[in-house]
Amino acid sequence: MPESYNNKISVIIPTLNEAENIGELLQCLTQNGKNHIAEIIVCDAKSEDETTAIAKDIGAQVICCKQASRAHQMNEGAKYATSDILYFVHADAKPPETFAMDIINFINKGYDFGCYRFKFDSRDLFLAVNSFFTRFKVLWCRGGDQTLFIKKSVFDQNNGFNEEFVVMEDFELIKRLWKKYKFGIIPKSVLVSARKYEYNSYWQVNIANLKIYRMFMKGYHPQILKEKYFQLIKHPKE
Repeated sequence: MPESYNNKISVIIPTLNEAENIGELLQCLTQNGKNHIAEIIVCDAKSEDETTAIAKDIGAQVICCKQASRAHQMNEGAKYATSDILYFVHADAKPPETFAMDIINFINKGYDFGCYRFKFDSRDLFLAVNSFFTRFKVLWCRGGDQTLFIKKSVFDQNNGFNEEFVVMEDFELIKRLWKKYKFGIIPKSVLVSARKYEYNSYWQVNIANLKIYRMFMKGYHPQILKEKYFQLIKHPKE
């Protein structure tokens, strides 16, 4: 490991109308990250609620992004990051209290990028089944909900997220790096929102995910993936 490695983490959070969630997440990150957080960067896509005001009040760095696309927003956030480790977190997720040392320890063990398992904020038994499979190191079990940590050098050398992808951007990045770098799964769980399942249904969301994943693996154009995904399920922010 280079001697200049600083064992600091830049947390990057893409947002769009997340006033309901952003405050709790930022407080969790600030309280538990302690001295290991270089900065928390909220990359906002012109929210119409109090997302940015709440983020600023808690002390996050807020940047305004020109389009509501996680790939674009997270790339923009990475440009402002000053640390050697990037940690991408969805606004409706809650990492474990030990997240900072978990990530630093995994990086120090030689991992280049990785994620957590996840569990839902729901007691639904079917969702518990989904959560169980996130412990396995296979591509179809991955996703942005699990959060993603990555060495900034690896992220930059590989041009970050592909901004053509409005959906599946996390899968695309992981798939591209899968065989070139060491990927690890931290054996703890991020708590994630079940709101997408509550807004649709368990089977509707899972069938949509399976269809989009298969289309992605077959090489369908990102625009086709986006259009198909938004046809298959409704989204809480629509």
